[in-house]
Amino acid sequence: MAGSLMLLDGASLWFRSFFALPEKMTSPDGRPVNAVRGFLDTIATLVTREQPTRLVVCLDLDWRPTFRTELIPTYKAHRVAEEAPHTGDSGDSTEVAVDVEEVPDTLTPQVDMILDVLRCAGIATSGAVGCEADDVIGTLAYDETSDPVVVVSGDRDLLQVVADDPVPVRVLYVGRGLAKAEMMGPVEVAEKYAVPVERAGMAYAEMAMLRGDPSDGLPGVPGIGEKTAAKLITEYGNLDALQEAAVDNASSVPTRSRKALVAASDYLQAARTVVLVRTDADTIDSTDDSLPATPADPAGLADLVEELGIGGSVSRLAKALGWPQVG
Repeated sequence: MAGSLMLLDGASLWFRSFFALPEKMTSPDGRPVNAVRGFLDTIATLVTREQPTRLVVCLDLDWRPTFRTELIPTYKAHRVAEEAPHTGDSGDSTEVAVDVEEVPDTLTPQVDMILDVLRCAGIATSGAVGCEADDVIGTLAYDETSDPVVVVSGDRDLLQVVADDPVPVRVLYVGRGLAKAEMMGPVEVAEKYAVPVERAGMAYAEMAMLRGDPSDGLPGVPGIGEKTAAKLITEYGNLDALQEAAVDNASSVPTRSRKALVAASDYLQAARTVVLVRTDADTIDSTDDSLPATPADPAGLADLVEELGIGGSVSRLAKALGWPQVG
């Protein structure tokens, strides 16, 4: 999709880079830089392949937002490494519990390295206080009115943002790796998940609410798997209509599904907020999202190349961006 706005799910992609490449890839002083190199190579490949004119790396400023955990406490609970208390903002002795995501020790410092490289390169980042990267992606995609949008992620949850209007929004799903990436739009989502094409994104999200997702701590509706969920959403048109039919004894909703839906009504109400990405997040952007014609901080980038030993990856990124030289 040449001329597009490309939105990268930052954490999803650098996690994948970290696990795809060996930790023996190190800087001159011995620090692992496998995620850094893999992430930069991923950007270079994506820019070369898709030819976007704008690019934003979207960040998790809160990977497990309170507005979601208050509704469904199990949301991502299994990923919490520890409950780390810290002093409140007022400086008093009040301790506030902070959820710390379980992340490999050698990945955490590489995230800061990646952000330093992006800053020096002039590649835009965007986050929103109290929100996940998904919410940033949902907001930026929703707000776009001029260019096609390509979302790149290994998270199927983002299939809910696919659209044709007012601009095409596609998800390049990299769950099986970049070499096997699938470009998904409304037609592809409808065909793969048997949901209505005219509202494929929202229908996928509603199916996900019914099906649940153990990887995110979402229980779903007992007894309703993916195929049954898709069939019910397709037959009744949307989740609201399905729930209305479930409380109508004269409806054709199977008895077992009807009972399960009624029993799960509170969960389904909460799931609407938890599963749906926000489209109104107050984003904080680092810089203009146009692809940088030259590095924003050439000297800083040169220092990082030397310090981290990432010259090859930065050269490939520079070539993809059409820079005349590096550093």
